[in-house]
Amino acid sequence: MHITVHRADELTDAQRKSWHEAMDESPEFANPFLAPEFAEGVARHRDGVRVAVLHDGGEPVGFFPYERTALGVGRALGMGLSDCQALVHRPGVVWDTRLLLRACGLASFEFDHLVERQKPFGPHVTGLFPSPVIDLTPGDDDYPAWLRATYPGLAKTTLKKERRIGRDIGETRFVFDERDPGALRQLMRWKSAQYRRTGRMDRFSRPWIVDLVTDLFEQREEHFTGVLSVLYAGDRPVAAHFGPRSRTVLAAWFTAYDPDVHRYSPGLMMHLRMAETGRRQGIELLDLGRGDKEYKDWLKTRELRVAEGFATRPHPVAAAHRLVRRPVRGLRNTVLAHPRLREPADRLLRTVGALRTSRGL
Repeated sequence: MHITVHRADELTDAQRKSWHEAMDESPEFANPFLAPEFAEGVARHRDGVRVAVLHDGGEPVGFFPYERTALGVGRALGMGLSDCQALVHRPGVVWDTRLLLRACGLASFEFDHLVERQKPFGPHVTGLFPSPVIDLTPGDDDYPAWLRATYPGLAKTTLKKERRIGRDIGETRFVFDERDPGALRQLMRWKSAQYRRTGRMDRFSRPWIVDLVTDLFEQREEHFTGVLSVLYAGDRPVAAHFGPRSRTVLAAWFTAYDPDVHRYSPGLMMHLRMAETGRRQGIELLDLGRGDKEYKDWLKTRELRVAEGFATRPHPVAAAHRLVRRPVRGLRNTVLAHPRLREPADRLLRTVGALRTSRGL
């Protein structure tokens, strides 16, 4: 196995073609976050993005996108944003993780959404976590019929709320692939306000993330298309979602809604509309992403498993990085895994968010 390292924009057409073929050959690699277009997009807004290409007999057979610091600390591409990470490879390809890290100039490699079947990374996994998905099947039935057949427990309440918002504000209308940049900006404003209300870090306070999302919104490729979906009540947008899709997978990413209409559950309506319309667009899987949320439990048909951990090779930088990062991740996962800890933590964050909002921070 021969390994070469490239900037994302240095990949040849033949290498990108082989990468796309590897995505098509294995269902676990069909997620758009694993496409070369996502690596190229992140590289336009972040320094240190590299792609290691694994060659067998002179042919490119594996692609390992990552981010690297000057000290040789590596992170999964877009970690903190990407909901799916992997070394994308042709069937049957194996590698030695320490040799891979050495070729990349990495002392360590941290990941938090690694697809489960990456066996060479197995000894370095510190935890496995559920990642809920919705399996979608093609069909010609209309939305109410699909909803009643797929989610009988949600159908009556959801359709009732749609009728109510139709009477109070305007008839609902769903656009799966909205091309209005103004709607994307509205989504980011809603999401920023949500982050602040709940005491979370506002991702859209970081200019590079705003620029990345705006950039990916313009991508229209077979294996990666930025899809903005908007739910309208009359002419008023009440919920929106932006996420990438490949040929067969739509990744849930940023969803937000107008808080003034929260009583109608517009976020849930949005996900149901995305699922129903997506199946008619050729999407086979709606990946909701790792995270313990009530609406995901309502909607999921099954769960994938994603891993987090630290791949390392003998190096003082690797030891120091693991010493700092592992306790932080362990504490976070402990809180998230136990409702008795998670609920007070959520209340504390919301209180902090309310105080910051009241002070105009």
